[in-house]
Amino acid sequence: MTRTQSILGFVGWLVVCFAAAGIGSLFPIGPWYESLVKPAWNPPNWLFGPVWTLLYTLMAVAAWLVWRNHGFRGATVPLTLFVVQLALNAGWSWLFFGLHQPGVAFAEIILLWAAILATIILFWRLKRLAGILLMPYLLWVSFAAVLNYTLWQLNR
Repeated sequence: MTRTQSILGFVGWLVVCFAAAGIGSLFPIGPWYESLVKPAWNPPNWLFGPVWTLLYTLMAVAAWLVWRNHGFRGATVPLTLFVVQLALNAGWSWLFFGLHQPGVAFAEIILLWAAILATIILFWRLKRLAGILLMPYLLWVSFAAVLNYTLWQLNR
């Protein structure tokens, strides 16, 4: 693989990841979310943007590392699962912020969590650093799942 191909691949994975972020951002925090009863440990709204920017960047680097070392043919299942978890990630925003369905969003975030864990395992086997780079994402989604559940329970 040439340096140009590698750079273009990296840009491609950034575009894929931030496209998912863009879809998720179509459903911003709004009056409905502001009206919810929240736990004392709920993070401030300003924190979500910087955290997700970092996480999407780490995701892109992880996918790029796997792609760069194994290509699509050598990593079809891991890279497909990576794209599936990105779609689940974007879908959660639609369910929670768009449709105002925290219960359904909670069920979906459990699927997302499992898809992220499976992606980490598959990436780890191909390129350990790629798996490591996804760990902060799994931790954040774990926190988000607990927050989602709590918001659902507090606002039935």
